[in-house]
Amino acid sequence: MTQVIRRRPTTSSRSLAAPEELTPMSDRDKQKAHALGLTSATGLVIGSIIGTGVFAMPAVLAGAGTSSLLVLAVIAVGAMLLAAMFGQLTKRIPNSDGGLYAYARHEFGDFAGYLTGWCYWIQAWAGNAAIVAAWVLYVDALFGIKPSGIGNWGIALIGLWVPAALNLAGVRQMAWFQNLTVVLKFLPILFIAVAGWFFIHASNFGAFNASGGSLYTAIGIAAGVALFSFIGVEVAAITAKRVRNPGKNVGRASMLGTAASAILYVLVSAAIMGLVPHHALVNNTAPFVTAFQTIFTHGAWAGKLVAALAVASGLGALNGWTLVTAEVSRAVAQDGLFPKAFAWSDRKDSAWFGIVLAALLPSALMLWSYTTATGLKVFTELVDLTVVTVAIPYLFSACAQLAYLVSRRRRVQGWLLARDLSIAGASVLFSLWVTFAAGYQAVYQALVIVLVGIVLYAFISARRAGASTAASEPAAKP
Repeated sequence: MTQVIRRRPTTSSRSLAAPEELTPMSDRDKQKAHALGLTSATGLVIGSIIGTGVFAMPAVLAGAGTSSLLVLAVIAVGAMLLAAMFGQLTKRIPNSDGGLYAYARHEFGDFAGYLTGWCYWIQAWAGNAAIVAAWVLYVDALFGIKPSGIGNWGIALIGLWVPAALNLAGVRQMAWFQNLTVVLKFLPILFIAVAGWFFIHASNFGAFNASGGSLYTAIGIAAGVALFSFIGVEVAAITAKRVRNPGKNVGRASMLGTAASAILYVLVSAAIMGLVPHHALVNNTAPFVTAFQTIFTHGAWAGKLVAALAVASGLGALNGWTLVTAEVSRAVAQDGLFPKAFAWSDRKDSAWFGIVLAALLPSALMLWSYTTATGLKVFTELVDLTVVTVAIPYLFSACAQLAYLVSRRRRVQGWLLARDLSIAGASVLFSLWVTFAAGYQAVYQALVIVLVGIVLYAFISARRAGASTAASEPAAKP
């Protein structure tokens, strides 16, 4: 038996409390608690980045023109910088459970940590709604159906609640399913990224700017869906509690997963633009199906096969993001900055309340979405909602690293300091650019979400202050 120190949440953001209690934990229990090795953690990153977004992305990018490929490449570079920075932050922060939330709280205090956790939690479950919106389009293509909005909502409920059930079954089952779906999703993507280039026609590519507006408009269209497609670079950091040797494996998994995803994104998006005529690609609800049917001109089975694989891919992404949504809310709740219910765990150490809400909230959002929009528009509107809300936590994390480096608390000179400063500074600029490029409506929606979060924090802060006062008052004498 080994002794493992379990610390209670502290109100200080910059130091760890002294050990208050020692609870024995067996090696087997420790292995179960840290069930994600480098392979599984990398699979979680890839599975969270490459969901059903990639299967809808080429149609959205086509609306911007071939300039969108350059935007996608720039976003990929920014995502790699973020991955490197998250690895550095996880190494230096003693308690990095919760990832981006933990970084902001450690460096800037409780309020910054809460606001980061709030924005990230919002984008996580709202992002699940966007993923399932694209997933539904491929379910429709697989079965050749065109259900009503309510019918699509019923399909979306399956996509949201099956991953929730897998997460409630335990992290080992979740990891096994995650690795399986990563393999399945790579089959059509790799095929298009390699073999698809032998069937492209230059005449199929649209104009450099096909948005019908300025180049800025085209960049805005492409930037939103491109950033959304890379959200997930941070999931290994968010779930550090579940990763073996997080100081080493979080950074490696983030870099490997993001690099693999970036290469495939650029190759497959360009290939589909050359396979499908531009006018047929714009607003296409299942572009991969069309691309496969172009290659296999006499095989309707090809379209069905890729639709089935896209459906499996979406379930894998939703599976991973359900875990991420629950883990980030649990980390914040354990520090007293979210309601205590988010920290409730079952005997398998699954944050069951957070998992249920991770399915329930997007279920409600999808009901509203399907009563106000249809087709690809449902997906793009939900993408806009998540882009800016995730850029805010990215900015807090980058500023936390920048503040640490500028304060010279790290005794590193020369090119190492210059390298880390460059990564942190570029990440700050990248987060600001993404916010700017997302457009006025997305920024307005994010501002409303932030303001609502501040109101909720007022009540949370009052409750914590009351509890602290009650604890400090001497007990009344009999």
